[in-house]
Amino acid sequence: MPTRPAKAMVLAAGLGLRMRPLTERMPKPLVPVAGRPLLDHVLDKLAEGGVREAVVNVHYLPDQIIDHVAARAAPRVTISDERDVVLGTGGGVVKALPLLGDAPFFHVNADTLWIDGVRSNLARLAEAFDPARMDILLLMAPTTSSIGYHGAGDYAMAADGTLRKRKEHQVVPFVYAGVAIMSPMIFADVPQGPFSLTKMFDRAEEQQRLYGLRMDGVWMHVGTPDAITAAEDAFLASVA
Repeated sequence: MPTRPAKAMVLAAGLGLRMRPLTERMPKPLVPVAGRPLLDHVLDKLAEGGVREAVVNVHYLPDQIIDHVAARAAPRVTISDERDVVLGTGGGVVKALPLLGDAPFFHVNADTLWIDGVRSNLARLAEAFDPARMDILLLMAPTTSSIGYHGAGDYAMAADGTLRKRKEHQVVPFVYAGVAIMSPMIFADVPQGPFSLTKMFDRAEEQQRLYGLRMDGVWMHVGTPDAITAAEDAFLASVA
């Protein structure tokens, strides 16, 4: 049986520019949807998934997030403070590696939102992650059934789960849902400093070690203030 990751990295350092004016005085991870901040939706899911410790990185309005998670016990939150430097999605992980340890970990965007289907998607990811074959396993949402997403997709997925990045002018059926499992070993030779995590995705894809798992449930892209209403409607429908 694969072991479930006990640790998670939660990316909460973004500026939330597209969520203005809500983010002028509040970091995007604290924007409430269906009565709870986005960050709490994510941390609740991680706690349910057996994660004991979450490393949350902060940059924009960091003290609000630090204060918000201070009393949280499940998962226990450790802060990776990036207030003085913009490290990007990849550089943020490298800075947090000493806190994450050497076992595969969940990697979750603080502003991702999803409703599980019959089974927990975190549990499904943990079962599907095979470190012998894969370095990164991404949770993939079908573009057609995702709420608030209107793009051309991110990846095509083969029957064995291997992912192929969308080429320019191409339309592909899956979008990355902002939830993954990663092996920390892939960052071993990466220099310190700012870079995007997509660089790691591309490298894993080149080595045929980037895989996807189709989400069971509904993914919501909460990119703008208008998208909040659609997400809340989906939540209400899911508990009706």
